Order: sequence, then structure tokens, then C-alpha cells
Amino acid sequence: MSLETVRAELDHQIGHDLHVSDWVEITQERVNAFATATDDHQWIHTDPVRAAAESPWQTTIAHGYLTLSLYPMIRGIVEEGRPAFPGLRQVINYGLNKLRFTNAVKVGARVRGRSKLVAIDDFKGGFMLTEEFTMEIEGERKPACIAEILMRYYF
Repeated sequence: MSLETVRAELDHQIGHDLHVSDWVEITQERVNAFATATDDHQWIHTDPVRAAAESPWQTTIAHGYLTLSLYPMIRGIVEEGRPAFPGLRQVINYGLNKLRFTNAVKVGARVRGRSKLVAIDDFKGGFMLTEEFTMEIEGERKPACIAEILMRYYF
């Protein structure tokens, strides 16, 4: 499928959900791996015994940036051999316009992402999508985070 065809189809989806992911469990192992990768070993994330005794959540919680970092996987834009759009060669994270962490994700909770298309901006050889990304927590009214994410798609 050509860039022009994909672009024309996306025009009709502005203001609508582009993607809703499956649920993903946030495990202590994932939180610990993120703590190691970022050198953020704050006890509210990595010490279940202390968190049970002292944390307002009574358990460990995921790092806010861990929940955000799941976006490419949850959005389904980085699966090898399964491009987000036919003919897509490359996807580049361009940044964020706005980000809010609105609720803690307790270890053991399941999250899923919902992406709504806000805008499309063209550039030579591709387009940039602005998406409102909401990381929902199963059984919770408030989401974990809401972000306006910019991704560049190259064809």
C-alpha cells in the first residue's frame, strides 16, 4: 500500500481510536528490570515488604516512565515483520507535547493502551501522527497516564 493510500485512510480516523491493545500485566520482575535500566531503585518500586508497610498503595508500583515506555510495544508499532501500516519502513519517536501521570500502577495490575488520532502532518517520505495515548488500568476509573505522543512514520 502506498504512502498516499495510507495517508488518505488516516484522514478519516482523526478524532477516533486507532488502536486499543490487549491487557499486559505489570510484574515485579518488569519493574525491577526498569529500575536497573534507569538506576531508579526507589523503595516504592523495588521493595515489596517496605511498600506493604509504608506505601499508601500498600504494594510496589511501576515507575511512571515505565508505563510510558510500554507505548511502542502496546501500540503495536515495533513488532518485527508486522508493520503498523503496509509499506512502512521505519518508525521514529519524535517526542511528546504533553504528559501526565494520573494514577499509580500497582505491581500485579494489568494495563492496556488506547490511542486516538489527533493530527497528521506530512513530510517528505512520510507523515507524523499526533496521538492521545491513554494507559488504562484494569478495574480503575483513572488511567495511569495520558500523553500526547508524536511519532514519525517513514515509507
